[in-house]
Amino acid sequence: MNFGVVTFPGSNCDYDSYRAVKDIIKQPVRFLWHKDTRFDDLDIIILPGGFSYGDYLRAGAIAKFSPVMGGVKAFADAGGYVLGICNGFQILTELGLLPGTLMRNNNLKFICKDVYLLVENNQTPFTNRYKKNQIVRLPIAHNEGNYYCDEKDLNYLKSYNGIVFRYCGPNGRITDGYNPNGSVESIAGIINEKGNVMGMMPHPERYVEGLLGGEDGAEIFKSIIDNFSKRKAS
Repeated sequence: MNFGVVTFPGSNCDYDSYRAVKDIIKQPVRFLWHKDTRFDDLDIIILPGGFSYGDYLRAGAIAKFSPVMGGVKAFADAGGYVLGICNGFQILTELGLLPGTLMRNNNLKFICKDVYLLVENNQTPFTNRYKKNQIVRLPIAHNEGNYYCDEKDLNYLKSYNGIVFRYCGPNGRITDGYNPNGSVESIAGIINEKGNVMGMMPHPERYVEGLLGGEDGAEIFKSIIDNFSKRKAS
């Protein structure tokens, strides 16, 4: 399975994603510069965390106009898999590949810490190795992680089980006290209706082995491989 990791000016988690693919799931992977427009050889594209173009104007707002994102949109529209992490999630909403938007954290401060997530939907190409309602621990590091959508989009997400992760406590309880940024209904990750584009604010690529502090994030990358293998066999 061939992976591509986009690098924008200001990206700071591109190598983490590259290493998670290369060293943990041991798949071919290459970097995509923000000016690249051709990647017909790829099966999945990762939009990593960071501050693309310095997050000037608004997080992800400038990145959506970069040459590579025109290709990413065409890639996704054709059924290609796209995973947006943190800033990558912000870019996907700006581009319209996912509903809603990411706003400033409700405390107006940058937050960097571990959080617990409840797996709401494990029937996706990105989460099939998790159990339904499993509690996982991943790090967050963001200033604009407050997911917002209007009631129409929220009902739309719920209509196809598009909410993938919610922030929760270590016991799985979903309360305002365990919501780090004020996201509507504690949403931490969503997927599109077609099931090939997922965005999430927590960083799975940072927790792919015990040496880094946790391994819960590795299941995201392993799920992608499992799904691809099943598709290839069918």
